[in-house]
Amino acid sequence: MHRLAQALLAIGLVRAQTYPNNTNPTNSSSPLNNAESPPFYPSPWIEGTGDWAEAYAKAQAFVRQLTLLEKVNLTTGTGWQSDNCVGNVGEIPRLGFKAICMQDSPLGVRFADYVSAFPAGGTVAASWDRGEFYRRGYQMGSEHRGKGVDVQLGPVVGPIGRNPKGGRNWEGFSPDPYLSGHAVAETVRGIQDAGVIACTKHYILNEQEHFRSPGNFQDFGFVDAISTNVDDKTLHELYLWPFADAVRAGTGSIMCSYNKANNSQVCQNSYLQNYILKGELGFQGFIMSDWDAQHSGVSSTQAGLDMTMPGDTDFNSGYSFWGTNLTISVLNGTIPQWRLDDAATRIMAAYYYVGRDQDNTTTNFNSWTRETYNYRNFYGKADYEIVNQHIDVRDEHFRTIRSSAAKSTVLLKNNGVLPLSGNEKWTAVFGEDAGENLYGPNGCADRGCDNGTLAMGWGSGTADFPYLVTPLEAIKREVVDNGGLLTSVIDNYAYSQIQAMAAQVSVAIVFVNADSGEGYITVDTNFGDRNNLTIWHDGDTLIQNVSSLCNNTVVVIHSVGPVLVNSFYDSENVTAVLWAGLPGQESGNAIADVLYGRVNPGGKLPFTFGTSAEEYGPDLIYTPIAGNASPQDNFEEGVFIDYRAFDQKNITPVYEFGFGLSYTTFSYSNLAVQKLNAGAYTPTTGQTSAAPTLGNFSTDLNEYQWPANLTREGTFIYPYLNSTDLAEASFDPEYGLNYTWPAGSSDGSPQPRIPAGGAPGGNPQLWDVLFTVTASITNNGTLPGDEVVQLYLSLGGPEDPPVVLRGFDRLSIQPNQTVTFRTDILRRDVSNWETETQNWVISDYPKKIYVGASSRRLYLEAELDLSEYQS
Repeated sequence: MHRLAQALLAIGLVRAQTYPNNTNPTNSSSPLNNAESPPFYPSPWIEGTGDWAEAYAKAQAFVRQLTLLEKVNLTTGTGWQSDNCVGNVGEIPRLGFKAICMQDSPLGVRFADYVSAFPAGGTVAASWDRGEFYRRGYQMGSEHRGKGVDVQLGPVVGPIGRNPKGGRNWEGFSPDPYLSGHAVAETVRGIQDAGVIACTKHYILNEQEHFRSPGNFQDFGFVDAISTNVDDKTLHELYLWPFADAVRAGTGSIMCSYNKANNSQVCQNSYLQNYILKGELGFQGFIMSDWDAQHSGVSSTQAGLDMTMPGDTDFNSGYSFWGTNLTISVLNGTIPQWRLDDAATRIMAAYYYVGRDQDNTTTNFNSWTRETYNYRNFYGKADYEIVNQHIDVRDEHFRTIRSSAAKSTVLLKNNGVLPLSGNEKWTAVFGEDAGENLYGPNGCADRGCDNGTLAMGWGSGTADFPYLVTPLEAIKREVVDNGGLLTSVIDNYAYSQIQAMAAQVSVAIVFVNADSGEGYITVDTNFGDRNNLTIWHDGDTLIQNVSSLCNNTVVVIHSVGPVLVNSFYDSENVTAVLWAGLPGQESGNAIADVLYGRVNPGGKLPFTFGTSAEEYGPDLIYTPIAGNASPQDNFEEGVFIDYRAFDQKNITPVYEFGFGLSYTTFSYSNLAVQKLNAGAYTPTTGQTSAAPTLGNFSTDLNEYQWPANLTREGTFIYPYLNSTDLAEASFDPEYGLNYTWPAGSSDGSPQPRIPAGGAPGGNPQLWDVLFTVTASITNNGTLPGDEVVQLYLSLGGPEDPPVVLRGFDRLSIQPNQTVTFRTDILRRDVSNWETETQNWVISDYPKKIYVGASSRRLYLEAELDLSEYQS
């Protein structure tokens, strides 16, 4: 057995013949069924590695000043609707420290006025443009900062998009971990450069909305949270990959998810939080629970949770797993002081890391009302004051939103009809998706309906539109300005009117959509997750009714992900097809820019369009399959999702991952590979320092009693005790029960360093450049255009996908101009995760690179000589 495996076995992380996150044999038909997540303790403490040293020192100095009650206040949420933001921790009045504000969402400021509605993550991913990723992040962060928000609850890389029907896929970027990794890293940098902490979420394996949390589910009664069961190799090579990029980029916070992973609730999963995130990835920030995703007190504390949101055990229950109980657990010695100190230090390190101490903006809005005066503690009806100052933070972000949405539009088919001239004899616009929501763009709470044009999905990942430019009004303006004719029918079911008009016009533009969102809202029987991949509101019939009578039909799809286009994509009368995603407030203007040629489309698909839902692999779980117990969602497909699954099964997609057309054409030539001398990979060794204890706390229980001059406001969560008898103060009838806590959970002595760790993101040598690749790209047409050049790698092993994305760049090229595509191949890019050694290795299998325009259009190839790096 490898020496590292022996060491891991000795500390209980590895059982004989098994490795972390592998499973014990069962009688189940799936080897992953009832998988176990191994324990790992203690929770690693922040050390200020990477570029965190200055923030770490400031955080320690701050925490040393705090009393035990103040530390508890800093880590515990105040309760649902108890303060201005969707989440707040308690303030520290003695030091003039305001309550830290946590606010959605990953596409704008939720529950606020005078803010922007940006394109969704899964839409901007189609730009394949690192500059767009950063710019969008910076502008969103600027708006959050202007509203007095400390932590933006975004970006999202979980779900990554294992199944295209997953309800929240659109909040993230792409089912490809490399593309998602670059998108999340640039977004994190943008948000935090704007002076706001980014909270990357949802960590981890949170891939469907059905059964995401324990509770009563529709007509099935109580069902425990789904357990997503995955092997260690798949975890590292797919689902963890973009989180590593976010940590390396410096994300100040990570949100743990609702689901179980290998049958351990994620927010108290010591393997995923302690070993993987804080240990192997060297995460220096704080882990925050998703709202009501904490299900224990001491267990979640020991397993690495640093902040509980919104703080109460259930919304407005008035009880907390932390608060008073966290105070008690430190006083009675169950939780060592260093663990609470570490949680507080991590929170404050993130605070200083992004410069929150340099910003005096207080929270100037209230999530629960738009009235100027109301209760700051909305649920408790306390602290009546000015809660909304109606500060306009939008700046001129609408310009970037428009250009970003246009750059993210993907041209899937074009028989030469596009771009339109604006001088067409008669233009008609069809489809509900072209027009207004009759209730207004914000008429449905959290966008929980699909009426009118679709510009964002539904749920907590939304923001209010300041306005929404519809496709119909933008196209109408275009046509009218050119003196043309335009008519429209925006009722998908007005069959006779649709057909009468379609027979007369010279060009018909049909708008259709497909929606999804978070599971607390059901839209058209879709419980968050989509029921299928079809276009909504009888969109296929709409397209057929128009195209059967108009031989110049252009189809525009607004959707949360791939849809089935079998019924129309190859029709001769359908002359063009575009995917415009969820483009945000400038939707109509952006699509008009593309349709009329002001923007030459350069977007590429961040996922695959197939011909059936079955082609993508295992389905979502829609009904209980284990009675009241956790449904076992076994990720048996491993890393083979989206295009990797299509390639593995040799299925021809309709439109492959990375595909997108332009109004010009490009050619590829002159591939060159330069090998660099990066040296050998060295596992991290040595030990950490001991866990620091910052200050002392009094053992006099009288000092922790409820202040005589304080009246409890509603269900606000406080850290105080109501008795000097800890058992009585806990309200726990089982207080004092003899219980053995996990071995090592309180051990603050120096700990062995994890070989694959060593810095934020993992072992720094993973980012060594092994090769630099260049190629020549020529614009052969008469129009300037953008080409997204993509590099794919064959890792060569029998368990590897045929190709994986490992490089890309979006290049703007003038007619007849040739430019150079350049990308680096890192050690990480050519490595596989080896469970036995718990590290990254370069296998002996031959490796080849391909450069092209999509995952299936690979024009150039070359062998890679990795012999000196292979074991």
